[in-house]
Amino acid sequence: MSKDKVVEVSAAVLQRPDGCFLLAQRPPDKIWAGYWEFPGGKVEPGETAHHALVRELHEELGITVHTAYPWLTRVFTYPHATVRLNFFRVTEWSGEMHPHEGQQFAWQQPGHANVAPILPANAPILRALELPTLYAISNAAQLGVESFLTILQTRLDAGLKLIQLREKDLPGEQLRSLAQRVVALSHARGAKVLLNGDVALAREVGADGVQLTSTQLADMKERPDVDRCAASCHNSQELRRAEALGCDFALLSPVLPTQSHPGAAHLGWENFAAIAAGSSIPVYALGGLKQEDMPNAWKHGAHGIALLRQAW
Repeated sequence: MSKDKVVEVSAAVLQRPDGCFLLAQRPPDKIWAGYWEFPGGKVEPGETAHHALVRELHEELGITVHTAYPWLTRVFTYPHATVRLNFFRVTEWSGEMHPHEGQQFAWQQPGHANVAPILPANAPILRALELPTLYAISNAAQLGVESFLTILQTRLDAGLKLIQLREKDLPGEQLRSLAQRVVALSHARGAKVLLNGDVALAREVGADGVQLTSTQLADMKERPDVDRCAASCHNSQELRRAEALGCDFALLSPVLPTQSHPGAAHLGWENFAAIAAGSSIPVYALGGLKQEDMPNAWKHGAHGIALLRQAW
């Protein structure tokens, strides 16, 4: 098969309520035998990626898919072919799962995959699955620093795992002090912290990464050397730039009208979906949202939602 021709493939991230996902081992009679992968298969002529997903999971695993959300798209060139992997997160299915092709299955925890070898195309997918679906943006300016820290501790104790510290009006020393306290509180509870726009301060206080502004995104020539790098995007050009820079994920906003910018233009869910479609990195929806908007965000291709006031 020519590597110039792109083979369309649908791949399923079957996820249980506890966040664990399924990997399957390729049968002995297939290329890359013994390697672990996400279940799925080729998109046949006349099929959509979603139809192929439903068919393949029924054929391979004997299950009927009820809820599948579009997620990421990765193009990868193997020695024998170039594939475009259309990933879906599958959260509801029925039927008893059994291997129609004799393959082995293994449920894995995000960040702790313990099977090997895994197909090389899946490394970014495994990393993306470590991201929670809620991204909380700090609001100490409105709440007051001490009140914010008290609420943050409560939210962390309740399971919050990803925070952006974004306090543009705080003077330098106050921001440094707040960042140190937020990182200490968060790391003690297994949560990660990204600082908005300040790579040097993120390194200084031991934060997990940085959230690039759209201006920084346009100006940067290479990805900052941090564990997690995210970007703030408002259109398809900026999202493509975030992908090219090697960002781990992006915020796409504003989806709905916001309290901070009344009357300003917003994307709406259909435009959000059109921009996010085909993204190779997870995209969080931001702007005018509430926690209960999460299922609608998933339906439109988001990894999750980012909240400012509503997070606290």
